[in-house]
Amino acid sequence: MAALTGSAGAAGLLPSLSVPGVTELKPLSRYEAMRLGPGWSHSCHAMLYAPNPGMLFGRIPLRYAVLMQMRFDGLLGFPGGFVDRRYWSLEDGLNRVLGLGLGCVRLTEADYLCSHLTEGPHRVVAHFYARQLTLEELHTIEICAVHSRDHGLEVMGMVRVPLYTQKDRMGGLPNFLGNSFIGTAKFQLLFALKVLNMVPEEKLAEAVAATQKQKKPAAVTANVTTAAVTANVTTAAVTANVTTAAVTANQMVAKPANELANQPLAVAKAEPAAKPATEPTAKSATEPAAEPMAEPAAEAMTE
Repeated sequence: MAALTGSAGAAGLLPSLSVPGVTELKPLSRYEAMRLGPGWSHSCHAMLYAPNPGMLFGRIPLRYAVLMQMRFDGLLGFPGGFVDRRYWSLEDGLNRVLGLGLGCVRLTEADYLCSHLTEGPHRVVAHFYARQLTLEELHTIEICAVHSRDHGLEVMGMVRVPLYTQKDRMGGLPNFLGNSFIGTAKFQLLFALKVLNMVPEEKLAEAVAATQKQKKPAAVTANVTTAAVTANVTTAAVTANVTTAAVTANQMVAKPANELANQPLAVAKAEPAAKPATEPTAKSATEPAAEPMAEPAAEAMTE
């Protein structure tokens, strides 16, 4: 696989990924990468692939078989690693690492595809290689990988990337892209699938969009649940406050009545004020002094 630009090509000529939802990395040519100072690290990884005429369930075309690997940290990545430029060329360093993880493949500068500057605090240039094999050759590499030194240690096993999308629009590539990838591996996968015309650009965009839509409902559900809990807590707090206020009001109303009922001194103080007003009237109506005055008058009139 020839590089996308000549050895002295300008970075501006390199194609971009341009897939919504995927962070674009800054491209640079191999020539520019080799001119970077000693403060930069270089990582080299390779994508091995083969045309695959197979049909899944007899109706879904597989198109290509693309190899990736499950790493020791549970992340997906491509075979390869860091290359110490003090001792190795990019290809020699890459082949040394591939020999530990695959055991039976060797790449050359003709397989160079692209280079990108990575994000983050570390100054790393990610070089990417791609080689097309036959399906039989690819299968042989899968068998060799099981017997390599790193199998079961730094490499948990090889996996094939599903390049199709099923009718539910999630099965296949969208679900695969929902996994966790190491460093620039996800970007490099999408970039290679696009520039090598292995998957149409619109299909890549649909797969990425489907992965993003799959994550949104969980966040929305979490927000709704949080809002519901907050509303319930607020309602409970308001209810508790209203209940407390009602109880306090009832206690304030009931307390004076209870105190008046249990304190006879308050009743005794109220009686003297009522007695002077009612006693004279009662006495004038019932005093026996009026009877002696009325009796002599009646007796005089009858005599």
